Amino acid sequence: MNRNKGMLLVITGAMFWGIGGTVAQKLFQQYGVDVDWLVTTRLLIAGVLLLAVQFAFKDRSQILGVWKEGKVAIHLIIFGLLGMLAVQYTYMASIKHGNAAVATLLQYLAPVMIIIYAILRKQSSLTRGDVWTVSLALIGCFFLLTNGSISKFSVPPLAIIWGVLSGVALAFYTLYAIPLLKQFDSLVIVGWAMIIGGFALSFIHPPWQIDMNSFTGEAYFYLVFVIIFGTMIAFWFYIESLQSLAPKESSLLGSIEPLAAVLTTVFWLREPFGIFQWIGALCILIMIVFLAMYKKKDSAPQSSANTG
Repeated sequence: MNRNKGMLLVITGAMFWGIGGTVAQKLFQQYGVDVDWLVTTRLLIAGVLLLAVQFAFKDRSQILGVWKEGKVAIHLIIFGLLGMLAVQYTYMASIKHGNAAVATLLQYLAPVMIIIYAILRKQSSLTRGDVWTVSLALIGCFFLLTNGSISKFSVPPLAIIWGVLSGVALAFYTLYAIPLLKQFDSLVIVGWAMIIGGFALSFIHPPWQIDMNSFTGEAYFYLVFVIIFGTMIAFWFYIESLQSLAPKESSLLGSIEPLAAVLTTVFWLREPFGIFQWIGALCILIMIVFLAMYKKKDSAPQSSANTG
C-alpha cells in the first residue's frame, strides 16, 4: 500500500510540474504576465507554504536551525540565488520566449551536463551508458530545435538560450544541494531557497507591482494553479514519494513531467509540433528513462530536490 501511495504521489507531482509550465505559458501569452513578477510571486508563496508543511508535519526546529551555523547559512544563500532562483527564472524565461514543451525538454539535459562535469572532474569514467545518454540528448535536441531542417531553427533563439541555461542551472542546483540535503529536510532547504530567490528578485520586480485590471477569474485560477499545484504541491508530493520509493523509481516516474508539458502544450495551447520534433522529444524521454533505470552507483550524484 505504501508503494502504491508513493507511485501515485510522484506521478501526480510530475504531472503538476509539467502542466504548471504550460499554464505559465498561458499567463504569459494571453494575460501579459511579467516573467519577473511570476517567478518572484511563485517562489515567495511556495517557499512559505513548504516551510508551513515542515512546521506542521515534520521537525519544526530545523526551520530556524538551518541558520545557526554560518557556513551552512552562506551555502543556503548561494543555493537560493544561483540554484533555485537561476533554475526557476531561466525555465520561465524559456517558456516566455518559446513554449513549455521545449523549455522542459531542454531543462532535462541537466543529467547529461552532470555526467560530462563528473567525467571532466575525473569523478567517474566514461561508460557505454554515458555515450548512449549523450548521443540521445544531442540527437533529441537537434530534431527538437530544428524539426529536421539544418537551415533554420523551429524554436526562437532566445528560448533555446534560456532553455540551455536552465539545464546548466539545474545541474548546478542538483550538485550544490547535496551537502545541505544530508543535514536538513528537503522541505526546509527548498522552502528557504525559494524565499531567498523570491526576496532577491523582489528588488527587481516587487510582487505588489502588477496591474491586475486585465485579470479574469480564469487568470486567477491559472495563477493559483502555477503557485499551489505546479510548485508547492508538486514538490511536496515528490518528496513524500521518496518515503516509499527508491530515488531511481521516483526519477523514472518523474519523466512524466516533460511528457505532460509536451502533450498539454500541443493539444491544449495548440502549439505546432512537427514530426521531427516528436522524434526529438521521444529521444530525450528515452534518455531520461535510460538514466533512471540504468544509473550506476558510481556515477554522478543526484539530488532529491527536484524543481519543476
